[in-house]
Amino acid sequence: MAVLITPRWVRNFAPPDLRLLTGVLITPRWVRNTPPISAYRSRALVLITPRWDRNPELVGELAEGVRGGGLSPEGRVHHEGVRDQLLTIGRFARLCRLSVKQLRHYDETGLLAPVHVDVGSGYRYYSPAQARDALTIALLREMDLPLAVIAQALAAEPEPRAEILRAERDQLAERISRDQARLAMLDRLAEGGLPGYEVTRGSEPERRVAVVRAVCAPADIGAHVAECVGRLLPALGAAGIAWQPPLRGLYPLDLEERTTIALAAQVPQEVDAPGLELATLPGGPVVETVHVGPYAHLPLAYHALFAAVHERGLRPLAPVREAYVVGPPEASPHELVTRLVVPVEEFAA
Repeated sequence: MAVLITPRWVRNFAPPDLRLLTGVLITPRWVRNTPPISAYRSRALVLITPRWDRNPELVGELAEGVRGGGLSPEGRVHHEGVRDQLLTIGRFARLCRLSVKQLRHYDETGLLAPVHVDVGSGYRYYSPAQARDALTIALLREMDLPLAVIAQALAAEPEPRAEILRAERDQLAERISRDQARLAMLDRLAEGGLPGYEVTRGSEPERRVAVVRAVCAPADIGAHVAECVGRLLPALGAAGIAWQPPLRGLYPLDLEERTTIALAAQVPQEVDAPGLELATLPGGPVVETVHVGPYAHLPLAYHALFAAVHERGLRPLAPVREAYVVGPPEASPHELVTRLVVPVEEFAA
C-alpha cells in the first residue's frame, strides 16, 4: 500500500503517478486544477484532510469519483448515471467571485438555491445558468444593497427592477450628501476648532401653536421637516388661519432610532380649527443661541448649547425648539439663520 503525504495538489500532476496510488491520501487542502478523478477512481483511497469541513463539497466531489459515480474527465457530475452540466459549490463560488459561506447563506435565505442537493451527502450543485444571478448578487452586495432588496430586484420584471434600483440610488445619494456635510464640518473644525457661539439665558412666552408630526430616523429629519412644511402651511391656508413666523421645529432631547418630531406655527390664542392639531408651548426660562449656516452644521451649535446648560448646573427639558428665522426659500445654505432654544430648570437642591 502506498501513502502520499503532500501539503497541496500541484497543477497538472501526472495521472500515471496517481494510478499507482492505493491506500491513504493525506492533504491539508484541495486546490483548483486537480487532475481528472478518472485517473485514479478505480483505486480505493482513504481521505484524511484536516480542512475538509471548510469545503466538504470539494471532498465530496472526489468521494463521488472514488465510489464510481464520480466525475467525467471534463469535470461534470455523474449522478445516478445521468450526466448533468453541474458545478460543485466550490467551483461555482470561484466562478462567481463569491465565497462558499455566502452561497450557503443565500441558499438558506432563499436568495439563490442550488439546482441539486445530494440526498446522502447534502452536497450542493449549481448550474452554469445560475452564474448570471450569482454575479448580479455579488455586484449588488459590493454596493452594500441589502439581501432583501437584491431578492426583490432579481424576482422583478425589468421596469419594477429599475424602480427598485433607482430607490436604492436615491438613498445612496442621501447618505453621500450627509457624508459630504460631515466632511465639511470636520474641515471647519480642523481649520478653526470649535466655533464660538454666544449662549444666553432668557425667557420664552407661552405660545399657542398648530402642529403636524412625523416619525423618522435621525438621519431623515431634514426630509421629514420639509414634508411637514408641505402639510402644515396648506392646512393653515385652507382653514383661513393667519400664523406668525417663524416656523418652529420641536424635538425630543434624545434622538432615538425612531423619533417623533413636530413642526409648529404660532397661531392666535382663540383659534379653533377642526382637523388641525393645536397645542400650547409652555413658557419659562430657556438657554439659547443662534446658528448661521447650513442645517448640517447644527450639531456644532448644539454642542455649545448643551455644554453651557450643564456647565451652569441646569436641567434641559423637552421639547428642544428650532426657530427657522431665515429659511431655505429666503437664503443660501450658508446664510440660513436658526435660533436654538432649550427650556431649562434648576436642579432640585
